[in-house]
Amino acid sequence: MKRDRFGELQQRLGLRFRQQQLLKQAFTHTSYVNEHKGSAIDDNERLEFLGDAVLQLLVSEHLYTTYPERPEGELTRMRASIVCEPSLARFAEMLELGSYVRLGRGEEQLGGRQRPALLADLFEAFVGAVYLDGGVQAAREFLAAHLFSSMDSVAGLSVKDYKSKLQERAQHLTLGAVEYRIAEERGPAHDREFVVELRIGDEPYGSGIGRTKKEAEQKAAAEAWHSLGGGGNE
Repeated sequence: MKRDRFGELQQRLGLRFRQQQLLKQAFTHTSYVNEHKGSAIDDNERLEFLGDAVLQLLVSEHLYTTYPERPEGELTRMRASIVCEPSLARFAEMLELGSYVRLGRGEEQLGGRQRPALLADLFEAFVGAVYLDGGVQAAREFLAAHLFSSMDSVAGLSVKDYKSKLQERAQHLTLGAVEYRIAEERGPAHDREFVVELRIGDEPYGSGIGRTKKEAEQKAAAEAWHSLGGGGNE
């Protein structure tokens, strides 16, 4: 990977690493290290471990200050929807991080650059590198600019728990029990897609498609919520 590409990445994201080796490590997959044994190259797994903790803290801080009226249980569900693999993979895709990762030949041939698990890990490693290089404020500013500001535009990601909201509305309107049914599973194992149908009182009210069952259920619940008069900004 040419160094000027990392320079372009930093410029595009508004970052300036003091420790360039940290940046390179964040984008070095274990498969690349395994094919370059004997060289002083570190993979990004330790940075991924650190980045996960940094994300948990800063996402929690953001939700705590942004939604002062939300109870602990709801904040926990909101955080889980942000730091889960599908959401982090989408953020990595938005920032085009996959095009910079250093992969071994085998992983490259298997389409590693598009693999959600790899992209989610990559995003965590990158956050870990930003934290180590510039401290917690640098990580906070990066997330504010590239994660928190984009949450509403990322398909399948919602800090709004539509399943809970729909359950309350269905009970209020005495419509009957809410049921989620998996109508279809499609795609290869590494890129599975789920289609969920939602029924209330055995009547169809919506459907959703996602890379996880929970994501598809949230989309189906959102569709049903809006069909029952839920506000666009609820």
